[in-house]
Amino acid sequence: MKAMKNKKKKASRWDKVFVVCNTIFMIAFVVITLYPVLNTLAISFNDGTDALRGGVYLWPRKFTLQNYVTVLQKNNLVTGAYVTVARTVIGTVLALVANAILAYIVSRKNFIFKRGLSLFWVITMYVNGGLIPTFLLYRSLGLTNSFAVYVIPGMISAFNMLVIRTYMNGISDSLVESAQLDGAGDMTIFWKIISPLCKPVYATVALFVAVGQWNSWFDTMIYNRMSSEYTTLQYELMKLLSSVTNQGASAESMKQAIGAVTPTSVRAAATILTMLPIICLYPFLQRYFVTGLTIGGVKE
Repeated sequence: MKAMKNKKKKASRWDKVFVVCNTIFMIAFVVITLYPVLNTLAISFNDGTDALRGGVYLWPRKFTLQNYVTVLQKNNLVTGAYVTVARTVIGTVLALVANAILAYIVSRKNFIFKRGLSLFWVITMYVNGGLIPTFLLYRSLGLTNSFAVYVIPGMISAFNMLVIRTYMNGISDSLVESAQLDGAGDMTIFWKIISPLCKPVYATVALFVAVGQWNSWFDTMIYNRMSSEYTTLQYELMKLLSSVTNQGASAESMKQAIGAVTPTSVRAAATILTMLPIICLYPFLQRYFVTGLTIGGVKE
């Protein structure tokens, strides 16, 4: 009895030590994660010339909105914002629908080509044709200098499809069999039975696609560089950062060029504007994100 009590006391002590160490570690992890974001936010609201002195950490020393005014006054920024929002919304919806339908087809046990097609899609995750062949293909299909190049090529993703398929494979076959006995077809089963159960993985994939669409600027530079009506927010911000950086690092030259701002302060303001919509979107999907990622990522 004494030995059992001693073991329980030792185990209890180790549990307390573990809780304390785990708490300290998590607090340190949160601080390390949040500090760069808060520091960037403070610099974005701080006078650019004053920020060059250093010492701006979590709170702006000389508050100003000039950095954001400089960024928001950029030419074509409003057009780019509209296009970016449109490509994010439309691209996410189309990609989610396309990948979900494809995943449902591949997840069916009576689909005889599912293994071969799954292997083919996995290969495409590691091998592609390269930038130049892709550009020539898109141009021959009439996708360059158009909005379609933002949403059509990204409708199918092997990774997203496989994540959704794996999640669907975990749904009990008895639900599908019961629906089939009641006369339900594949589309009815997909929309009314499978899809409502796949909300966690749908939210996870939607977040992946939305972040990718929102942050994308390289495709604008390659395929729509000469079409200002199809420019994107990220591409305009990238050009702004490149322009202020190329004007020189001295505060005096920057002050003469664009006011009391510097490349560092403008970069901080552009970074905050870039990440703000995704930060606002994530809390609405967070409760689905962990479940969808862990269950959908389990290999069958």
